Amino acid sequence: MKIYVDADACPVKNEVYKVAERHGLPVFVVSNSFIQVPRLPFITQQVVDAGPDEADNWIAERAMESDIVITADILLAERCLENNASILQPNGRAYTKANIASAVATRALMEQIRSTGEQTGGAPPFSQRDRSNFLQKLHDQIVRLQRN
Repeated sequence: MKIYVDADACPVKNEVYKVAERHGLPVFVVSNSFIQVPRLPFITQQVVDAGPDEADNWIAERAMESDIVITADILLAERCLENNASILQPNGRAYTKANIASAVATRALMEQIRSTGEQTGGAPPFSQRDRSNFLQKLHDQIVRLQRN
């Protein structure tokens, strides 16, 4: 079991490190540029070539069943679900095979609306509650995968 972090805009990297260390799991922090990560033996930083999908491609090619991917990127989540990886958003909500089609459709609709110049606002601010929820859900997912 491994944890892959789509790291460029991930607000819960430190939480991932804590939980991974507690469970003895390797973490791959994947980004398009250098990001400061702790120098711990279970954390591997992977800097990929510049490009809009390079980090996504690196993760999607490696994440398999029993791995966990941390991302808010719906299209990356969809690709990783094809390999039966578990996907958690930074707020702790899971992308699953049951909800990914709806998320992809909503993303496409919002993209179309924005392309017309409509102001749609953005995601709500990331809160301490989101952070706490993520910690619990990541722990729960690891325990569930370890039992299987």
